[in-house]
Amino acid sequence: MVGMLQIITYMLAFYLVLKGFEILQIGVASNRPQRGGMIVFGGLVLCACVVAAIAFVGMQENMASSVSDGMHGLGG
Repeated sequence: MVGMLQIITYMLAFYLVLKGFEILQIGVASNRPQRGGMIVFGGLVLCACVVAAIAFVGMQENMASSVSDGMHGLGG
């Protein structure tokens, strides 16, 4: 069960990073004369998405590790 949750978390992290790139790409592809703000916003969103992805994967790894340690304490 923990393995499935890890896979779902990895998929969520990958999706977040792709969405961050997508928002940045919208800003870069804009043909507005003043698109600097859009590019900065896209970069900030991308950074936030990468940080969130790393945090989610880290939390899931800690959870899986504690579950694994708990299973070893049961004698199994």
